[in-house]
Amino acid sequence: MSHCGKCGGCCGGCGAMELTAGEIEMLRLLAQYPFLPVARRADDDTPVYLEQHERPLEEYSLILQCLEKRGLISIDYDQPLKNFRTEAYAAYPIRGSFALTARGQQAVDFLEYQGAE
Repeated sequence: MSHCGKCGGCCGGCGAMELTAGEIEMLRLLAQYPFLPVARRADDDTPVYLEQHERPLEEYSLILQCLEKRGLISIDYDQPLKNFRTEAYAAYPIRGSFALTARGQQAVDFLEYQGAE
């Protein structure tokens, strides 16, 4: 298996994948909301997601990075959400959105079929 080093799960190769509870939660959230906001600092590529508060900010950043690396989501800083309240993201000048990819939708479908927790 090929590991990305940050996530602990498989990032490709054999096609198998281990998802963390946080990654599963994020995928399920994206099944409900097709686009979610993301931001970053001008001098740092680390994605910032401030909509949930159950986990530390750093963990949400890691979840997004891992899901993107696995091809389950795409992060697009050229596509900010329209009519979105951005006060929480005031410290982050670069704003965009993220969404499921086709592979991510397949993962969500599999999770729903399997009833994974």
